[in-house]
Amino acid sequence: MDYFIKNSAAQSERERELQQHTYKPGRSICFVVEEPTLREVFAATFRDRVIHHLLYNFLEPIFEPKFIDQSYACRKNKGTHQSLKNLQKYLRKITQNNRRKVYFMHLDIKGFFMSLKKDILFNLISKQVKNPEFLWLAKIIIFNDPIENFTAKGNLSLFDKIPAHKSLFHVPRGQGLPIGNLTSQFFANIYLNELDQFAKHDLKARYYMRYVDDFLILSDDKNQLKEWRNRIIYFLGQHLELNINLQKQIIQTNDKGIDWLGYIIKPSHILIRQRTVKALKRKLFLFNQKILSPKIKHPIRLWTPELGDDFKQIFTTINSYYGFLKYANTFRLRRHIYKKHFGILKIYLAPADKNYSYFIWSNG
Repeated sequence: MDYFIKNSAAQSERERELQQHTYKPGRSICFVVEEPTLREVFAATFRDRVIHHLLYNFLEPIFEPKFIDQSYACRKNKGTHQSLKNLQKYLRKITQNNRRKVYFMHLDIKGFFMSLKKDILFNLISKQVKNPEFLWLAKIIIFNDPIENFTAKGNLSLFDKIPAHKSLFHVPRGQGLPIGNLTSQFFANIYLNELDQFAKHDLKARYYMRYVDDFLILSDDKNQLKEWRNRIIYFLGQHLELNINLQKQIIQTNDKGIDWLGYIIKPSHILIRQRTVKALKRKLFLFNQKILSPKIKHPIRLWTPELGDDFKQIFTTINSYYGFLKYANTFRLRRHIYKKHFGILKIYLAPADKNYSYFIWSNG
């Protein structure tokens, strides 16, 4: 337990809890986010987030070398942008620079975070970790049930709109991880690394990639993809007790692009989903209506982020969308939206650069 004392950022009380094995996760804050889809989130306290980072910092060097390069979520030097670049590279290679059509298969796991079995996850960790103190801590965090100690916040009516298979309130005991914790994201990679290894070494799928529970395989043989799908379904059921979402499975040619993580990927360029563009335009319209509302006095004046949560939300939301757009070939789109749809917002927000990458508060 000396490792805890020397390396934990927690204060003496937390160190003592770890030493004496009396640590228990505290009360979470549960709320529902509406975008991109309704999702139930359990936010851990600062005290617990410190412990999560402690466990992650111990486990990451053990498991990171075991992960395949084509797993992109919650990993250093990976992420959405890297997966887009690599997928485009794979497409150029397998299509011979877009000279021929190929097939892609896009699958995801039904209710992954709610379906994950805690005992399977802990067994996967215990096979690689021999330190009894960290095994104890991993077990405490994995088998903690946040619905036994939480505070609900936000729009409570949204809880009733979440499908049962996407909520911890409706899963059997010993199943499911809370969305919103660093450990949950990392545990997902440990759990689905079993699928990654199966795809690369058993199926020998050369063009395979995964982001959380979404995964994609390219091939020039449609029948091969169907065979791989059937073998993946069997493997997931037998070894991880998971199911593919068959209603969302896609096996198509790549000529119209590949819909991946909100982008449309082609060998030569990257586009944005139309529904994302429509959602941004609608938000800009609503923001303009809010600013022009009679409830806001003197709207035609400069404001700063300190002037209210509404204005902070506008600023944050727009930059979030533009941060998403900039990873695609969308310069003309970004410029067009600014000129045609910002409206009164142009008084307050100015492009940070000539590429319309993001916006800063205007000085008038």
